Parts: sequence; C-alpha cells; structure tokens
Amino acid sequence: MLDMLSGVMDAFGAAVVVPIVLIIIALFLKVEPKKAVQSGINAGIGLTGFNMLIGAYVPIVTPVIKRMIDTTGINLPVLDTGWQATSVVAYSTQVGMIFLALGLLLQVVLFLTKWTDIFMPADLWNNYSFMLWGSMLYIETGNMWLAIILMVLSNLYTLVFAEIVAKRWSTYYGYPNCTITAPHHICSAPLAIGMDWVLTKLGANKINLKPEQIQDKIGFLGEPTTLGLILGAILGFAGNFTRLDTLVGWGEIAAVAIATAAIMAIFPKIAGIFASAFTGITDASKKTAKKGSKQRVWYLAINDAAGYGESATLITGILLIPIMVIIAVVLPGNEVLPMVDLIAIPYMIEVIIAVSNGNIFKSLISGAVWCTGGLYMITQVAGIFTDVAKDVGVALPVGAVLICSFAVMTNHFMGGLFLIFMTQNPIFIGITIVAYFVLYVLVRKNKPRIHEYLERQALGEEYQVAETT
Repeated sequence: MLDMLSGVMDAFGAAVVVPIVLIIIALFLKVEPKKAVQSGINAGIGLTGFNMLIGAYVPIVTPVIKRMIDTTGINLPVLDTGWQATSVVAYSTQVGMIFLALGLLLQVVLFLTKWTDIFMPADLWNNYSFMLWGSMLYIETGNMWLAIILMVLSNLYTLVFAEIVAKRWSTYYGYPNCTITAPHHICSAPLAIGMDWVLTKLGANKINLKPEQIQDKIGFLGEPTTLGLILGAILGFAGNFTRLDTLVGWGEIAAVAIATAAIMAIFPKIAGIFASAFTGITDASKKTAKKGSKQRVWYLAINDAAGYGESATLITGILLIPIMVIIAVVLPGNEVLPMVDLIAIPYMIEVIIAVSNGNIFKSLISGAVWCTGGLYMITQVAGIFTDVAKDVGVALPVGAVLICSFAVMTNHFMGGLFLIFMTQNPIFIGITIVAYFVLYVLVRKNKPRIHEYLERQALGEEYQVAETT
C-alpha cells in the first residue's frame, strides 16, 4: 500500500494528481463535466508551466550563486544541498512512508468532519516536510510512536497556520479559494504577522516599496520586466566579479538578466491560466453555500510554485540572496553555508509577501529575520539530518562535513517542536499538544476577525475606502 502510494506520487507528480483531485471536487460540487475537465486541464497546464519556467531558470542562476559564494571564500561545515535531496531522504525512510498514508487519511478526515476548512490532500507531495522531522526523531530516539505523534501534531499546527493566512494568500496571489500548505513555508505565518505589526508600528508601511509604486515613480524602469532585467544583471555581476575581463563572464551576466526578465514577463500569463482552473469550483461552492443554512468557505491547497514568480516575491527573493550570504558569513555561531536553496527563497517568503501585501521593504526585513533564524535552527539539527541521510544511502558531497536544506529546514516552528520531542519529556510534549488545542479554538472562534485584521493591515487606507464604498 505504502509503496503503491509512493509510486503513484513519483510516477504522476503534482501536475497530474492535482488536476484529477480538482476534477473530482468539481464534479462533486455539480460543476458541469465539460467545465470540470477543462478546470483540471488548466490546473495541469499551470503547474507544468510553473515547473518548466522555474526549472529553466534555476540552472541559469545556480552557477552564478555558487561562484559568488566561492569568491567570498566562505568555509562553513554545513552545506546546503537543496530541498530536492531532502525530499528524497524523507521518502526513503520507513517512518516517512507510514506517514505518507496516515497523513493522507488524516487530512481527508479533518476536512470532511469540518475540523479544518483547508483541503490539504491536493498538495500531498509537500508532506515530505513532516516526514523529514519524524524520520530525524525516529533515527535519534528509536521511538516510532513518538515520531508519528510529532508528524501528526506538526500537521495539525500547519493547518491552523494555513487557516489564518488562507484568505490573505488567496487574495494577494489572485487564486480564488486557494492557499499554500507547504509546512516549511506556512509555518512562517506567526513571524510574518508579528513582524508586520512591529514594522507597521515603526512606520515601515510609509515606505510603500511595491512594484506598481516603483513603476509609477520611475516609469518603464519600474516595469516588472525591466526590474527583472536590472536585478538579474546585478546578481550576474555579483557572481562574475572576478570574470569581468572575460567574454564568458559578460555572457553569463546577460543570460541571468534576460532569464530574470523572462520570469517576470511569462509568469503572470501562466498564473492566469492556473487561476482560471478554480473559478468553476468557487462559483459552485458559492451556489451550494446559498442553499445551506450556513456558508462554508474552504480553500484548496496548491503547490507553492504558484507564487514563485509574482513580481514582489521574486524581486524580494533575489535581493535576499546576497543579503543571506553576507549574514551567513558574519552571524556569530552560524555553521550553515546556504547555497543550492538560495534560489528557493521566493518560495520561502510567500506568506511574508502576502501579509505585507507586496511591500518589498517590509518583506526584506521580515524575510531576513526568518532566514537568519533558520541558520541557527539548521546549525542545531544538521548533524541529525546528516545521520538520516547517511542511513538511507545518501552520499555527502566532496568536502562537506554536514548537509542540510536551507529552504525546508528553515522552519523555526517545526524545528522547535522537534527539539522539544527530542527531550522525550512527557510534560514538555504535553504542553505542545495542549497549546495546539488552545490555538485551534482561538483561531476557529475568531477566524473572521483574524482575516479582517490581516486585510486591514495589508491594505491600509485602501481597505478603509473599500469598507465605505
């Protein structure tokens, strides 16, 4: 059973599984078959387009980032080998495979019983994040049940965080009744909301640094494609500083610049196709709600690739690449060399971007805080992850003492839960379970007010105008 489920995920992938799930949901909501199938096709086209676009962009930018790091002469023992290697590790452990089936069952039951309004199984692939922390705990403690409890509790917390930011993410990125649930990114919600509140109190919202405002002030130089060209060129220069006297160096600078501009130009078109896949379900769910006594607003979990190339997200992510390299060098006590996953920073900050409503200035600060905390978290747990990787047969890169994934293991919340469970202290573990139920009750009771607060914080004066019209 477990091998079959894993085989289905490996064989078909999100671009096939998600459309099938979408068609089934649409038919269940009595969307006409032709429209339901077209919605599924559009979702598959969108996901394939996202993956093709990002897949073409990463190989162009990654060598530049590696050269930039090599030029600095950084020598840190924990090497970031990327999220792909981490997912392979998670899907290669016994406890991870158990949760692959258990997590699917849990998420379906929680949705059908209305414990949550997030249909998480649509993004089943990203369950590997739970599987990673559970596998690490099992390898270290040998306690299977403790590892399973950790993964279940992590899943429950993830759904609460998703409930909190679902409306804000859906509104900002323009995907009707959709949200991300990737645990390694959604767990930034508490920090994103807290940092946004602090920065707003300090007046940072007055620095309205958004792509559209930049475009208004500096004309065509502020257009997304032009900004992409400029940022790509700057990144290219940083990675070719020692090769400016060569034609190859200038060629790479130009290639990165054009590739970044291409992301800015093409991504919104693919996003439009992907967003159209959900209009039928949204309309049908509204009609169904009108017939019922109480409206249920629910959200479909989608892959985090759906937000990667949004203008403010990509711009902030690219700006954070050199910032995080510098921070990694000067940060006292840090042992992590972020490298492969630096290009994944746009994924990592989607919740932060949505909460700040695309304010690049605020998002840079909050994103840097999130990623910096991740360096410390990874420093604490990299040895354990490396043990798990070795246990499933992963070969360490030449020169690497320890390995990690900067994108996946920069997760303050799940890392904190993992460290608490590592103590095997029933009192500490019990507190985390009680804390979940308290948080759950508070969020479910106050969800409309929470959503209203996030919209008001994000939109500011725009929200006040909308309320009065």
